[in-house]
Formats: sequence, structure tokens, C-alpha cells
Amino acid sequence: MKKNELGTMSYPELVSKRNEMNKKYMDLRFQLVIGHVDNPLQKRTIRREIARLNTFIRQKELAGQANK
Repeated sequence: MKKNELGTMSYPELVSKRNEMNKKYMDLRFQLVIGHVDNPLQKRTIRREIARLNTFIRQKELAGQANK
């Protein structure tokens, strides 16, 4: 996702997207252990996307939009 797409998402959308990405990351880690992964660099991409989501979630929390 692009930064501007993440910036327009609401707090609950960001949290649900982060949970989805965490699940995807865990599945990918298990596949890496088994050895059935086409692109091992995908792990880094997902990890960075989760960090980006965490940043936007924290910004919303500090702005007081978490309760809405």
C-alpha cells in the first residue's frame, strides 16, 4: 500500500489491516521453515508494511482518533 492510502484509512481499518498482515507474516514464516516459499524477500516487505501500519496507528492514537 502507498503511504497516502494508509493516511486516509480510519483507525479500525488500520488495526484490522495490521492484524491481517501479522497473520500473513506468521504464515510466511512457517512456509519458510518448511521450504515452500517462492520469494523469500516477501518476508522483509511484509515486515516493513506492518511497521508502516504501526506508525500510522500510533499517529492516530496520539491525535486522539483512536476512540472514534
